[in-house]
Amino acid sequence: MAMKKLLNNWFAQALLFLLALGLTAYVSQVINDVLPPYVLIIGLFIGINLIMALGLNLITGVTGQLSLGHAAFMSIGAYSSAIATVNYHLPFLLGVLIGGLVAGLFGLIIGFPTLRLTGDYLAIATLGFAEIVRVQFTNMKITNGAIGFLGIQGSTTFPIVMTIVVLTIFAMVWLENSRNGRAMLAIREDEVASSAVGINTTLYKIQAFAIGAFCAGVGGALFAHTTTFIQPTDFGFLKSVDILSIVVLGGLGSIPGTIIGAIVLTAAPEALRSLSNYRMMVYGLLLIVIMIFRPYGLLGGVNLRQVVRRALMWPKKKQSGGRA
Repeated sequence: MAMKKLLNNWFAQALLFLLALGLTAYVSQVINDVLPPYVLIIGLFIGINLIMALGLNLITGVTGQLSLGHAAFMSIGAYSSAIATVNYHLPFLLGVLIGGLVAGLFGLIIGFPTLRLTGDYLAIATLGFAEIVRVQFTNMKITNGAIGFLGIQGSTTFPIVMTIVVLTIFAMVWLENSRNGRAMLAIREDEVASSAVGINTTLYKIQAFAIGAFCAGVGGALFAHTTTFIQPTDFGFLKSVDILSIVVLGGLGSIPGTIIGAIVLTAAPEALRSLSNYRMMVYGLLLIVIMIFRPYGLLGGVNLRQVVRRALMWPKKKQSGGRA
């Protein structure tokens, strides 16, 4: 009871959040000093993919809107951040924020005409938007066209990425447990019924789309400052499929599942690199096997709150049973 009251207190929640953030920064800095560079690079890409996948999970997993254009927002964030830091010499973190905001703005603009669509029509519309963005970046002088954008500083570090990951996870957990999050879940379950009870379905879908696009933009900005070179082909259709695969593999609507999916699908190709030409075949076979035995994803349909609650109650039940 005391713990429940503590968690319901806003001040206590803020304090716990700051403690978790500080602990994350400290632990990630220790890990950064210990692990070899190759492992750290894999960790960076796991974190970047996780940030983008959490945004797509809000759109597709929580709100139920199938989007195949997430790579477009990633590219908008990457190029916006690169232009801000290289051409205008802005600080790295400010460039990351600009990348997220510009991508979120485009998500808001695109959301108005496209999110009145549903299902396959929405997927086709977002796919078309992604191709338009890619072609535009290929023909723009400010992005250096198909040659690629050079001269980006490698400012992304493991502690920065892990801190942003924790921020994103906290934000998504808070959002899903808020009134807006419950409205988004209702839209996923039955959009017609949600509209009938007074939920503005278009508004909440646009909100989810803008927040998801912001996360993709932040991930793209971190990606650009990790690779130090970006080109339009880095953000093609297959990139959107990769991010969607993380969400589907982990389980639609599951934040812990998205975390596991990002780790598995980012680390698996590197772990199978020794198999050379058979690497992608084994990788694809692994995905097929997982989807056969877990068609709803690794943690799809699993209520982690009930699992934790039962785990905490189990010792008490065992103890009371022993006394009986």
